[in-house]
Amino acid sequence: MALSRSARLGVLVTAAASFLAIAASSAPRPGADGIGDPYFPQLGNGGFDARHYALDVAYNPDTDRLDGRTTLTAHATQNLSSFDLDLQKLQVTGVEVNGRRAQFTREGDEIRITPKGVLSKGRDFTVTVTYGGVPEPLGGPIVFGSSYGWMKTADGVFVACEPNAASTWFPSSDHPSDKATYDIRITAPKGLTAVSNGRLISTHGEGGQTVTHWRESRPMATYLATATIGKFDVKTGRTPSGIPIYVAIDPVLAGSNSVDVYGVTAEATDYWSKIFGPYPFEETGAIVDDMPEAGFSLEVQSKPAYSAVRSESTIVHELAHQWFGDSVSVEHWKDIWLNEGFATYAQWLWSEHRGTASAHDSFLAGYNSRPADSSFWQVKVADPQRDTMFASAVYQRGAMTLQALRERIGDTAFFKLLPAWTKLHRYGNANTDDFMRLAEKISGQQLDDLFQKWLFTTGKPAL
Repeated sequence: MALSRSARLGVLVTAAASFLAIAASSAPRPGADGIGDPYFPQLGNGGFDARHYALDVAYNPDTDRLDGRTTLTAHATQNLSSFDLDLQKLQVTGVEVNGRRAQFTREGDEIRITPKGVLSKGRDFTVTVTYGGVPEPLGGPIVFGSSYGWMKTADGVFVACEPNAASTWFPSSDHPSDKATYDIRITAPKGLTAVSNGRLISTHGEGGQTVTHWRESRPMATYLATATIGKFDVKTGRTPSGIPIYVAIDPVLAGSNSVDVYGVTAEATDYWSKIFGPYPFEETGAIVDDMPEAGFSLEVQSKPAYSAVRSESTIVHELAHQWFGDSVSVEHWKDIWLNEGFATYAQWLWSEHRGTASAHDSFLAGYNSRPADSSFWQVKVADPQRDTMFASAVYQRGAMTLQALRERIGDTAFFKLLPAWTKLHRYGNANTDDFMRLAEKISGQQLDDLFQKWLFTTGKPAL
């Protein structure tokens, strides 16, 4: 069959248009200045995937000055003419890409970096940023009205950065969807201990300073990174199952230590490993600092950070986050109930484990204590909005959702679901739809009505 002349022309035009479209799509262009998270549109960056951070930071507690050098190894996902990193307020003194000096500009909390040549799609590259200044903690309504981020203490600094404060102390792609591994080297005055994520690699003296090297070899979201510095009593060992443990406690708190932080951490890590699946990291532990201005604790990866000696229930909550939040991280911040609802439900499971209350009783206590006209029931758990992303409903109604699910599908399916979830998304990211699909697959039931009622609808659900 032969084509007519007009048909042949049409084929040529179509082919030319396709060629031009492909050429345009492969042309070098700037990476986006954010991943487009509705809660924090400019957090994270487009055009590359972060692979590894090498952080070198030096901190002077007398002046509160931080001097840093961050080298990020990244993988280009498009042909890049330029790209962004997130950094809040600190001054940048130099940028290199693949060892060559690069141009940069600042706009708000963005660094726009222009390398000397195009960064090709599919290739790895390195960017090194030298910077310094006095980091400032963030505030506002998000974290219970508390300051958060880089917070000065009497003897050093307490670093807890959820959701958007990692970029107050190191340049990064500051969104949980862009996880990476880390080497963190901290220089601080002798007599102080610097605690960070993963395993302690080395400690050595340099003049009047101590350089401490920590390595987190499992992918980590930026907000989970820490460089907490101060005077600490350190206890190390292994849990009964053999997991390495590192617990650092401010000696100021020794007299008020009514909870065996080391013992509870070891016991809970092992117990959650039986319920949620294998412990996902190389070490467990705790950082307990004297920081009364911070009214919260944070699930810092491998070592939750506590701003005071907290209850056993809080410890088991933060350790549950090692699976729900740290290993399996949210795809967007609106999915935060996948972190907080699960960790709160873990507290109910711990009470059940201890024999003090069943999860069903904990559910009813929370449900019955709040009247139908309470503002608690007006938060949509699956999309709570930025300034109320840590509202109590995200925690408590999120946990209620899990108990309602457990009672619908039964214990056998429910306790198969939890480790299946942590295995399927280990070291990655997930969203609410992913969880609903897995729950339906494992249970063999259609569950739209349950999730619609508990996660996507406001008002007090009928039982």
